[in-house]
Amino acid sequence: MLKELQIDNFAIIDHLQVSFGSGLITLTGETGAGKSILLDAIMVLMGGRADASLIRSGADRALVEGTFQLASSRQQGAIDILAREELLDEADSVVLAREIRREGRSVARVNGRSVSASLLKELGAYLVDIHGQSEHLSLLNVHEHLGLLDRYAGSGSLLDGYTALYHDLQALRRELRALQQDEADAARQIDLLNYQIQEIESARLNVGEDEQLKQEQDRLANAESLADAAQKSLALLEGSSPEAPSITEMAGELVRLLSTLARMDSSQEHLRGQVENAAELLNDAALELQDYADSIEFNPRRLEQVIERLELVRSLCRKYGGTIEAVQAFGQQSQHKLETITHAGERIAVLQEKEAQLLAELTRHALALSAFRKGAAQEMSRAIERELDDLSMASASFAVDFQTKPHKDGLPLDGTMRAAFDATGMDVTEFLIAPNPGEGLKPLVKIASGGETSRLMLALKNVLAQADYVPTLIFDEIDQGIGGRVGMVVGEKLWRLGRDHQVLCVTHLPQLAAYGDQHLRIQKEVSDGRTLTRLQELDDPQRLEELAVMLGANSDASRTAARETLDTARRRAEQLLAEYPRPASS
Repeated sequence: MLKELQIDNFAIIDHLQVSFGSGLITLTGETGAGKSILLDAIMVLMGGRADASLIRSGADRALVEGTFQLASSRQQGAIDILAREELLDEADSVVLAREIRREGRSVARVNGRSVSASLLKELGAYLVDIHGQSEHLSLLNVHEHLGLLDRYAGSGSLLDGYTALYHDLQALRRELRALQQDEADAARQIDLLNYQIQEIESARLNVGEDEQLKQEQDRLANAESLADAAQKSLALLEGSSPEAPSITEMAGELVRLLSTLARMDSSQEHLRGQVENAAELLNDAALELQDYADSIEFNPRRLEQVIERLELVRSLCRKYGGTIEAVQAFGQQSQHKLETITHAGERIAVLQEKEAQLLAELTRHALALSAFRKGAAQEMSRAIERELDDLSMASASFAVDFQTKPHKDGLPLDGTMRAAFDATGMDVTEFLIAPNPGEGLKPLVKIASGGETSRLMLALKNVLAQADYVPTLIFDEIDQGIGGRVGMVVGEKLWRLGRDHQVLCVTHLPQLAAYGDQHLRIQKEVSDGRTLTRLQELDDPQRLEELAVMLGANSDASRTAARETLDTARRRAEQLLAEYPRPASS
């Protein structure tokens, strides 16, 4: 609910800050005092139109900021949006702000972070319902009607059972469509898959084979150069003539000399050991180099085979994944897909049989859900008509229209009809109203505006109080065209509605205002040649004076009447407290 509202430099409001309680909050004041401006500011905060014309004369910007409490499960939709946008700083509150700048640009913020006006509007739809602003009235949104009816009817368990079957059917149909598509392309796919599998399997690839082939190619292609280098290296190590001693011979002679040195001077023993190790390494190197020289192959045919094999490996890697591992994995996947396609007909038959079974079961659940809804709709219609009767609209009629649309893949209702369906069932619902005798039932969006519409909305809101998720309701012009007696009835109904919601009501009727749990007076004053709007929360003495003025005059008789009106409202509220709990805090 709306806990606090701050308005700066908006129209004729220079600065206004007010805290709102729970229950019914009545706003009174003379015509032109600024009550509509207050509602306009809230509309701007809810993502409505904002332009520079709303900025108070002489100011550079206007600001509207509201703090909303999110303590109730009714606000789960708002909490979900905040979590989705990573804007949920605190689980129990959110701060919305709208700044309008002189150049015409507006800035929307949620918890201090800039957001789009569309997000503000989306969020606001879960926080405030403003009657008199059709785009912000949830009951005029036909897409909300079925959900409201379900919440009123308490059809959650029936709907949950249906929804579970619905999701099972959708998953089955997705698999079935994929298999049927594969089957349609089966001939082409089978040929392609067989070719790919055969190409990969016939290659008999081994992981690491490409690197080994590259090394062998390098050796075969450079065999002559490798052999020459090896022979020259051996000549140096082992010697090629008696006149030219080899490196190994000279190393041996050096070991003998250092052995003699070490016998005479033991401090040089480490040097002898190092040279001896080096000599052994040279001998080992000579032996290994000889083996390498003997292994060098001059084989042009083998080189050709290696090149061909290497090109095959590289070609397959280019086609199927880049590496031998990827090629092998592709082959395995192709084999699995081929087996799936080959047995697709069998699987399709199984799924089609299961689809028929699920459709039949889903149809039974949909029919049971629809019947339950229709029973609840009749009960709800009677309850709304009783409410309208209390509000001097005894001739008004209300009904819930149920439609079932055909669809070739829908639920089989009978031998010839298949009904379209979704996750909510097969019902397409809309609330209809006939405000006056002789008029046919029409959609809510086509009814007239004004006080009659407000009373209708009040009746709907009262009946759907528990089902309606919007926590804060604002009524304007609800007292249009009604007198004091009906005003008392409207006041009582608004008070009752305030047990489940926070209700703000702008009124000119003292009989209605007397039911307020909180009474705010909006007044206009002139200061330094400027017109300003002020808002004041009234205590009991101030409230009596305000009600007296609303009754006609600030006289003893009016004050006595005001006292009687207030006492009557309070006595009636006390009687109702046994039936309705105290105003909720959220």
